[in-house]
Amino acid sequence: MKRTAMELAAIATAAVPGLTPVGFAALSDDAEDFDSALIVDALKHRWRVRSPRHDEASMRLEAELSALRAFSAKVRASLPFALPAVAGTVRQGPLRTFVYKDMPGHVPTLDELVDEGSNLAKALGQCMASIHQIPDESVEVAGLPTYSADEIRQRKLNELDTAAATGKVPSRLLRRWEHAMEDVALWRFNAAVVHGDFDEEQLQISHSSITAVKGWTDLHVGDPADDFAWLSAIEDQSFSERVFSAYVEARGKSADPHIMRRAALAAEFALAQWLVKSLDSKDAERIAEAEEMLRELDQNIAEYGGQPLSVVEAPRPLATQPEAPAPQAAQKPVSLAAPSINTEKVTALAPEKPQSQSTPEKSADHQEDSADQPAVAAKREADAEEPASKDDEPKSDSAESEAKPATETNPAADKDQQAEESTK
Repeated sequence: MKRTAMELAAIATAAVPGLTPVGFAALSDDAEDFDSALIVDALKHRWRVRSPRHDEASMRLEAELSALRAFSAKVRASLPFALPAVAGTVRQGPLRTFVYKDMPGHVPTLDELVDEGSNLAKALGQCMASIHQIPDESVEVAGLPTYSADEIRQRKLNELDTAAATGKVPSRLLRRWEHAMEDVALWRFNAAVVHGDFDEEQLQISHSSITAVKGWTDLHVGDPADDFAWLSAIEDQSFSERVFSAYVEARGKSADPHIMRRAALAAEFALAQWLVKSLDSKDAERIAEAEEMLRELDQNIAEYGGQPLSVVEAPRPLATQPEAPAPQAAQKPVSLAAPSINTEKVTALAPEKPQSQSTPEKSADHQEDSADQPAVAAKREADAEEPASKDDEPKSDSAESEAKPATETNPAADKDQQAEESTK
């Protein structure tokens, strides 16, 4: 049952003694998991209320509370933004509603992030780098999940099998994702502390700077690329590139060069994960919507190719060859093609080609001479008919027809020679 902002304001008074709401408004949040509202009290203080809608959402809020308590003063001081502070909780049946002190700044839209330009892109990259630099022990102490790179890859493959079993995912997408998940080079990275639910709705910004990050319900040690997946929704690719550039600069050698590839994979594969979740809920409307989005993604990839996912992908090397220097590009095809050509045959055939084209008249004359020879031979010697018939066989090459008479016996010349021998 969905709770209104007024109902959440009433619940907040039970969670925080002395809180007197004078204003309230609904907040944009994960609508499937939480009901959220912003409250203003009589002292103009602002409060944020999050109420879980089911058991799984309630567990996420409990995990966030454990994570925030595990962050030491040293960790908090190292972060360039504020963290949420839980002001109070109230239990209603098996679920518990949380009330947080509101933080400075406001929640931006994707368009607003892009419009803010390079300064905010740089701040965003530094913000994400600072999260991934949090010591793993902070998460492990809180009892939150920890996954290695190989475990993450195997989980993805298992989820891919589940999605394929539905029969509702286009085969082209399944092959594309499977190729990326089986590309071992793509999954060589060091696991790090990951926010897990990072997007524009978890940010508070003010004057091109990030003032706070909230929504730590999915904090864990895993793939840093998960925190970059939401950038795929930004059409301005240059903004995402500036964010990643600032991230690499802040992380130094610890930065994984393939983060954006896995982030693109995560963004695409999220549609299949949502389809599976929708099928489990038996929500026909959500299932139809998920199928339609998968079809659109499949068509877009078929038409435009999609973002590169695998480290080694067949179409990519061909697309990048023209960027090489001109001399190298010219030499490369020759070196690759040379082994497949028989150079001895090329050398033997080369001089014959111009002769066969330049002496058509000579070949015709020779054919006429060859045609006359049998008649002359018949009058002078009957035995000459057989050699003459052999000479009249059609020749496939004019060069052979010219060369052969020079080596064969002329019947007329043989007759003269016999006459001379009889005289002697």
